Amino acid sequence: MKKTIILASSSPRRIEMMHKHGYNPTIMPADIDETLPKNISAKDAVMFLALKKALYVEQKAAPGSIIIAADTVVYKDGILGKPENRSDAARMLRKIKNTSHQVATGVAILIAGESTRNVCYDIMEVFCKDFNDDELSAYLDTDEPYDKAGAYAIQGIFAKHIDHWNGSFNTVVGFPWELIQLKLKELLTSEN
Repeated sequence: MKKTIILASSSPRRIEMMHKHGYNPTIMPADIDETLPKNISAKDAVMFLALKKALYVEQKAAPGSIIIAADTVVYKDGILGKPENRSDAARMLRKIKNTSHQVATGVAILIAGESTRNVCYDIMEVFCKDFNDDELSAYLDTDEPYDKAGAYAIQGIFAKHIDHWNGSFNTVVGFPWELIQLKLKELLTSEN
């Protein structure tokens, strides 16, 4: 019997990735409080939030449904989540310009109504180029920075300010597909 797959996100990037790989998930965004415990590491933060999202959606899901949730943060001298406003986005982008930072994405995969869970993370390093205040202001005038961890999308307008990265591109996009496939396979194998 084919199981229903639920994506606990309304992220266009995550939905697109699922479709690209032949999945047509039910979309059930998790409306959770994303407040983090003090002094939490980037990897622990993304796993904590991904699991919290999956557990929230599990309450509404049919038993046996596979739930996939993810969360991404940027880390540079502290966690940089989604900016609260323009000045917060500017602060974040100034912090990462002309230097490197880490991007962590946590993934939680579980089967609704069962104790089987798989929570994991991937981290990559991104190197930004320098940019001036006019370039920063022009970027902040777009809609792109305001719903992204660290105030940028590596695959969007900000791409011209990225020098290079080490790790999986899908991690910084917020959906490390290779890791998700591996953990999904492990979860389904352990169930049999």
